[in-house]
Amino acid sequence: MIDREKEEKIGRVVEMVAKAKNIAVFTGAGVSTESGIPDFRSPGGFWTKFDPEDFTIDKFLTSPETRRKQWRFLLSGDLLKEARPNAAHEAIAELEKLGKVSCVITQNIDNLHQKAGNDPAKVFELHGNMRWILCMDCGERYPLEEILHRNGASEEVPVCGRCSGILKPDVIFFGEALPEETLSKATWHAGHCDLLLVVGSSLVVYPAAYMPLYAKQAGALLVIVNLSPTPADKIADVVIHASAGETMGRILAEVRQGFAGSCA
Repeated sequence: MIDREKEEKIGRVVEMVAKAKNIAVFTGAGVSTESGIPDFRSPGGFWTKFDPEDFTIDKFLTSPETRRKQWRFLLSGDLLKEARPNAAHEAIAELEKLGKVSCVITQNIDNLHQKAGNDPAKVFELHGNMRWILCMDCGERYPLEEILHRNGASEEVPVCGRCSGILKPDVIFFGEALPEETLSKATWHAGHCDLLLVVGSSLVVYPAAYMPLYAKQAGALLVIVNLSPTPADKIADVVIHASAGETMGRILAEVRQGFAGSCA
């Protein structure tokens, strides 16, 4: 439920969106969980079901058994099974179509922003994308569906069709640096927007969580929509502790009303 205080805050955010010329959106797990994708760090989340050690880059590269576990995990589809965009994804995509959102910077690996309709070229995935498989030797990238089809029902660990190298989900494992080019572009956009909307991120995973600081240092307004408090709440212009889907849906509805009124 959206109470009166949150209604007033949503009204302030709508005014900010209406006036902004260059909005960047930063999203985290709180957006994905509303599509049924398990959180990684919360109690009952992903790491309570799997050994985080199996997701270190060193163990993945040196242990055939770890790679077999990874492949069985991908075959099971537990992480992204039947995930569909929710109201938050749809609102963010619609704000882009309205010419308000210039980019989406995300910690999520589920491809749901693209499914919702955001331009893939404007989505900066700091932690990678589970829908792609990367060869660690030659750098070839394959759609996950292609590798699944090629491997059929076999639980044998697939290898690169080009060089027979090790294949790995194209996401950031523990011990890996964030993709340099993607991080650089995301940082640039955070530092050149006039409004940064943080949606569904606890802002505790760095360096991604520096994005609000870059935006504020550049003079941008900062809005945080998250169920729980974040370390950046104290520097935000508006903080709404509520669900991502409901809040972003309300923001979009009021922004649309404003557009309709201006065109009448």
